[in-house]
Amino acid sequence: MTKKKPKPFPEPPDAVEIASLTPEGRGLAQVDGKSVFLHGALPGERVRFRYTRLRKDRAEGTVEEVLRAAPERVPAPCPHADICGGCSLQHLDPAAQIRWKQEMLEQVLTETGQARPERRLPPLVAAPWGYRRKARLGVRYVAKKGRTLVGFRERGTSYIADLRRCDILHPIVGERIEAIAKLLDGLSIRQRIPQIEMAMGEGPCVLVLRVLEPPSARDIARLTDFGGTCRLHFYVQAGGAETIRPLPGQDVDLYYDLPGADVRLYFQPTDFTQVNPGLNSMMVEQALMLLAPRSDERILDLFCGLGNFTLPIARRAAEVLGVEGDPGLVARARTNAEHNGITNARFVAADLYARSDPQPWASQRFHKALLDPPRSGALQVLELLPALGVERILYVSCYPATLARDADRLVNGLGYRLWAVGVLDMFPHTAHLEAMAVFERG
Repeated sequence: MTKKKPKPFPEPPDAVEIASLTPEGRGLAQVDGKSVFLHGALPGERVRFRYTRLRKDRAEGTVEEVLRAAPERVPAPCPHADICGGCSLQHLDPAAQIRWKQEMLEQVLTETGQARPERRLPPLVAAPWGYRRKARLGVRYVAKKGRTLVGFRERGTSYIADLRRCDILHPIVGERIEAIAKLLDGLSIRQRIPQIEMAMGEGPCVLVLRVLEPPSARDIARLTDFGGTCRLHFYVQAGGAETIRPLPGQDVDLYYDLPGADVRLYFQPTDFTQVNPGLNSMMVEQALMLLAPRSDERILDLFCGLGNFTLPIARRAAEVLGVEGDPGLVARARTNAEHNGITNARFVAADLYARSDPQPWASQRFHKALLDPPRSGALQVLELLPALGVERILYVSCYPATLARDADRLVNGLGYRLWAVGVLDMFPHTAHLEAMAVFERG
């Protein structure tokens, strides 16, 4: 059967005006009554573009030429910025990126959440380059190129971007993308490695190779020799997270420090940790300032992970209870408390999205609460907070839509007010938006 050829894209207009920037960081234009989302375009610009996707009610494209540039436009430093999906806003001045994120956050809170903040917190901003110490990179041997590629996916496709370096990754990996690709290209299992996971704290860097068949003795020797030269440690993963193993002589302790709280946290390569340690330290310091725990207060930390906020809070509060759904993270949080000599932090493993099987902690009293949920938000636990006596809530969000939804419930349903909100620039040069919000009763 002959494969049907895709229909060619229509000719785009000579030029379009960009009205605004979408939450994904694309310029929005109108063509014949249809919304067109354009990568590489900024508000106020006039551009030429080509289509990359057509649907009945919308279209997508990429900028071919900027005829009138916005004043905030800057040259993208990365030569791969046009194709790599790791970043989307390198062409926008970093200060303008922050302003846009602040505007997007307040817009979604006001329009979707019906909750207008009383004040805006100063944005938290750290180093814009070399900041990522956690990342998942694709690996693929490409026969047409005759070599292996390592990197993020191309924008809008499943292909691996052909990278030589990556300036948002920590330099120990970012400056060695091409060398790592050549290393994998020389392995007997080069076509059986679909992914690398990078994990790094203050010290060593671990690269976890997802392997579909075991490496040979010669492969192991090549990997360990390379790692010894470049200060990288190789682990392999044959299945789920429980199958992760260091290669011989490669086992290391991963940890990061929170100097302002005198806390060191140890973690496993695939544990959830913040990708940007500099910003994370600033975030924890701001959380302590806003939550303002006192020595006579009991604090509740929901979605606590391995104790990133719990242990610093415990330095100042009478008692902290951390609740987390992943038993492995709970075990490591307890170990971290012991390593830091903290005795007033307790940790409980519980599914915070389950409505049945009430937990004993859910009938206790707490003065304040910190919530750091995943993208799905914290709606299922909000009803508990007034009943527990919580007067102040610090909500750390990685997805503005669910923050807005939850803010609506807290403000318009449960009697809290949105005292303050601010942006956390955890992922510079991307449209990813993180935020911190403070809610108070009365």
